[in-house]
This record gives sequence, C-alpha cells and structure tokens, in this order.
Amino acid sequence: MALSEQEQVRRDKLSRLREMGIDPYPAPLYPVNNTSTKIKQDYTEGKKVIIAGRLMSRRIQGSASFAELQDAEGRVQVYFNRDEICTGEDKSKYNDVYKKLLDIGDFVGIEGELFTTKVGEITVMVKDFTLLSKSLRPLPQPRIDEQGNVYDEFNDPELRYRQRYVDLVVNPKVKDTFVKRTQITTTIRDFYNEMGFLEVETPILQPIPGGASARPFMTHHNALDIPLYLRIANELYLKRLIVGGFDGVYEFAKDFRNEGMDRTHNPEFTVMEMYAAYKDYDWMMDTTEKLLEKVALKLHGTTEVPFGENVINYKAPYKRIGILDAIKEHTGYDLYQKSEDEIREAAKALGLEVDETMGTGKLIDEIFGEKCEHLYIQPTFIIDYPVEMSPLTKKHRSKEGLTERFELMVNGKELANAYTELNDPIDQRERFEDQLKLSEKGDDEAMFIDQDFLRALEYGMPPTSGIGIGIDRLAMFMTNNQSIQEVLFFPQMKPEKKALELNDNEKAIYEILKKEPSIELGALKTASGLSNKGWDKGIKGLTKLGVAKVTKDDAGLTVTLEK
Repeated sequence: MALSEQEQVRRDKLSRLREMGIDPYPAPLYPVNNTSTKIKQDYTEGKKVIIAGRLMSRRIQGSASFAELQDAEGRVQVYFNRDEICTGEDKSKYNDVYKKLLDIGDFVGIEGELFTTKVGEITVMVKDFTLLSKSLRPLPQPRIDEQGNVYDEFNDPELRYRQRYVDLVVNPKVKDTFVKRTQITTTIRDFYNEMGFLEVETPILQPIPGGASARPFMTHHNALDIPLYLRIANELYLKRLIVGGFDGVYEFAKDFRNEGMDRTHNPEFTVMEMYAAYKDYDWMMDTTEKLLEKVALKLHGTTEVPFGENVINYKAPYKRIGILDAIKEHTGYDLYQKSEDEIREAAKALGLEVDETMGTGKLIDEIFGEKCEHLYIQPTFIIDYPVEMSPLTKKHRSKEGLTERFELMVNGKELANAYTELNDPIDQRERFEDQLKLSEKGDDEAMFIDQDFLRALEYGMPPTSGIGIGIDRLAMFMTNNQSIQEVLFFPQMKPEKKALELNDNEKAIYEILKKEPSIELGALKTASGLSNKGWDKGIKGLTKLGVAKVTKDDAGLTVTLEK
C-alpha cells in the first residue's frame, strides 16, 4: 500500500509514541463526565471536568496552545499550558507528545478546569491529557479566508457518500440531518404507541416477494435448498397478524427492490407500514394528516417546512382528489371505465412510450406519473385508484371499477400509499390471478400468488386499513435534502475504482498521458526521458493494466490513455 507523505509521517509518530511507552490505542475505560454542550450549559468557573473527543484545530505559541476538541455534541475550546500539564522538571509530555506527536484528528481525553478567556469564550484549562486513538490519515481541513470564502471543503458527493465517517466529522450539518431522521422515527413510534398499536418484526427473507409490484432481489438458502427473496414489502405478513387478532401493528422495515437508482430511489430503503383493524381509508387519511403535522412540529416547531424553492405546509387537512379526476383536469382525457385499448391510445396521444405488456393499471400509472404527479407540491391525497392498479385493495363502496386507495403526494413525489384492505379471500385470489396474467404478458413487476396469505384470509380478516410511508423520502422532505443519498448513512454505490499502483517507469509515462491523452509513440518515449529498457517495461506495464493502448495507422504508432 502506497502511503502519502503525511500518512508516513503519522506512522512514524505512531512508532515514536510506542518507543516512549505510550499506547496509542489504550483499552481501559476513560471516565468522561462532561460534554461540550454540558460544559457550556452548566458553566461554573473552576469546575473540574473530564472530556474526550477529536483534536480538530490548534494554535501552538511556544509553551501554550489553544485548541478545539470535538465530541458527539459539538466543539469546545481547550487550553494547553506546558507548566499546568508538566508541573515537574520533565516537560516532555507537552514539548514532545503534545507539540510533536499529536495530530489533528487524534482522539484525546482531557482532565481540566473551566475558565473564561478575555474575549468571553468558555475554555477548559488542561491539567492532564491522554492519547486515546492515533489518527493515521489526515482529515480534510476546510479553510475560511478573511472574506468568508471557504476552501478545501469536503463536498464531493462521491467521496462524502463513500466515506460517510469523514463527512460526519468535518460537515456538522450532515450529522444534524441524521439526528433529525431519528427524531422522525421516534415521533412516529410515539404517535402509534399512544394509540395502543404494537411495533413488530416480520421476515426479510421471504419465499414469495409479495405486497407490492416490484422486481425483487433473489438469493438461495443452502440448508433448505430453496430460493428466497429479499422482501419488497412487509404488507402480507402484517395482515397475517391482523388475522391473528392484533387490532393495530406497525413495523419499520428494510425493503429491497432490484430496480433503478436515482436521486429519490435506493435499492435498499426504509418504510413504515401500519395496519389498523376496523378502520378504512378515510380514517387513515385523517390519521396520516395528524401524524405528519406532529412530525413537522416536533422537528421545526411549525408546520411550514422549506424544501428547495418551496415551503411545504403539513397543517391538516390536505386536499383530496381522485386519480382519474386529476388526469382529466391536467390532460383533458376522461379515462373512467375506458377500455385498455382506449387508455393506451390516450397515452400515445399524450406522447408517452407504451407497449403491449402494459395493462390498464400501468398505463394509468404512466399517464399520471408523467402528466400530473409533479404538479402536486402541497400535501395532496390522490384517491380512488382503478382496480387494475390496486390488487390488494378493497373495491370502492360506491364507484364501479375503482378501489379505496390513496397515495399522498408531497412536492410532486409519492410519500405514502394506503388502502382500505381487501379482506375477501375469493376476490383476492381473482386479483392475484389477474396479476399472474400480467406476468405471463411480460410484466416482471407483477405480483406473485401467495397461497398462504390467501389461506390466512380464508380464516377471516376484519375490516382493516393499512399504510406504508417512505421514511427515507420523509427524511428528505423534513431536512430539506434533494437527494436520498443525503439521508442514508451508507447509500448504495458503484464499486470503488481500485487505485492504480504503478512503478516509476509506468508513472513517468502515465503523467505525460494525463496531460496529452493521445500522442505519437516516439514523441511519448522522448518526453518520458526513460532508457530503452525502462521505456519497454513502462509501456508494456501500462498496456497490460489497460491504462494505455497502442494503435497503428497510416501516420504510425499512437498511444492513447484508456483510463
């Protein structure tokens, strides 16, 4: 492993510390009794404190030094004075260990007393310190000039998402996002717990990927010698619990869908699903409004929450409009009780790409998604979906061909999906069979038939309403983040490109190619300054690694940089 100059220097310091008998990674408990926040809130002059955290900055001025220590709650100023730390003749702990062998990023424990500087900043006078963990890689260090311009920020998304541990250390706003995410889930739990509902857990590995229309991830269980799927939804298991006698259950579930990735979709995502017996979708809309209003107030103290250029108001009640009414309003096409062919022709007339594998449900979904969805910025319940779009939903009590389903749209995106649940086992079997026909037509997102779930329904499920809320998307909306990657600690990423390990001959040629990616072979050889033997080894090595390619044409031999 090739080390940078700074990394090598830090490893040399590590060795020196060990030679001095200092363990750079000690095992014993360190008796922390204060935090940066507590120190500032409960300040008392001369109070003795023990704190720990990362050394994030320091200004050494001979025998004294001001520094900043960062713990889980923020930063606090600390003051290192040689004579306070080294009360005897031996000053090596300050002169050698602190000044020469500690680095920005090291974890240190500090015992000290509180005082206030002449400019009024609460500070810890260090009486003793302990190295708790030596940092071998330098942290990015943003700099701010006199005009307030920031340089060397750690803001490249690729690096930030891959190295979230660094992102959290150097970008305080990132940590605040994830604190708010936890507050969201805690508020939802409190809301449902107060209603007497039970938080449960259901299987992630499932024999049938049911509960939604999506492409699943597949795996194999060796001991049972059967295929299994990572769940695309937990709906059918939660309904089994309603059959079993629970009146209200909910689960924060990790779901997995083997589909595309973009700024609002990740293949692994978190959803909260809740099911309540003896309720319908009207009750669920009322309850959802109250829940989101409570979440907004908990996080922001107001129901008005900024998101990009918009301000979303989560104050109940929310607008309600049928999906077919929305399509008619925004496209002029009335699709109620129209045939599949008529709907397909309407989609084509609207300029949408459709094919023969798409049934009525997918066609309507495509029309709404492309022509209507983005127009609903404020929270809006899109209700009464066609039967073909809702294989797990009870038919509408008064509107032929529709179901009692809603999707909650916020800022032009779906935030929640809910139904009056279908509890007629015969109707449910027919709906599953219709999904099977779609699968046979080529729809790889059509639902499987879950025979055990049908058996559960045959034992009887009470009237029930259920909902699924996308927690990642809710976190985006509530923290004003435009990308789902910003609210996931470790979003899915493409494999990291392996760093090139080149010898000196290869490096000499590679550096020239970086500046001139396509160059005549003779000119490249001359520019490299290598001997014939060094040149041969270098160019062969680069071509073998796939870094460079040599091609021949009428003009001669040309070397091209490949990666």
